[in-house]
Amino acid sequence: MQLYAHPPAQRTRQVAADAGLLAWVLLWVLVARAVHGAVLVLAAPGLAVEDLGRSVAGNMGSASGAARDVPLVGDELSAPFDALADAGASVSGAGQAAQDAVGTLAAVLAVVLVALPVGWALLRWLPWRLGWVQEATAARTLLDGTPDLHLLAARALATAPLPRLAALPAGTGAAWHAGDPAAVRALAAVELHRLGLRLPGDGPTRAKCGS
Repeated sequence: MQLYAHPPAQRTRQVAADAGLLAWVLLWVLVARAVHGAVLVLAAPGLAVEDLGRSVAGNMGSASGAARDVPLVGDELSAPFDALADAGASVSGAGQAAQDAVGTLAAVLAVVLVALPVGWALLRWLPWRLGWVQEATAARTLLDGTPDLHLLAARALATAPLPRLAALPAGTGAAWHAGDPAAVRALAAVELHRLGLRLPGDGPTRAKCGS
């Protein structure tokens, strides 16, 4: 797989784009983490309410138990304390529900803060980057072993900008049609130049590790 172009300038742009995407993702992960922690602070009142309700329920439950031990009138004496214990349990449940709501809000905000900006960046980066990798890998496959320069030359004739073709020596198209190796090589070089690749034998030896 061809991951980066051969010319240093194009390779630098690709590496910078990849590093920029990673930095962008890391930035928004850190922002989401900070926002998540800040929102969770809002759960403190709910925690206090839960603790208060639990404390009231516990104390009233103990008082109810003690009142129930009073002979003859124990049940009547314990009834108000049981009611207060139930009320305390309800307050504790409300405090827990408030904490759950804050936790959900914090999680949703964190996900949105990561998903939206990172998704926007990926939609711009993936087609450009993966499209280049796919085309460059296919071109490299044509160059491996016995290079099939005729396909690359035909691709250049079909898709290269006219100014780029016009810059070639006069008669290159006719020479390519006649099978002239020099014309085939010149046209193949146009297509490979667009991808940032080199013809076999041109410049430094091509790397074999996808760089």
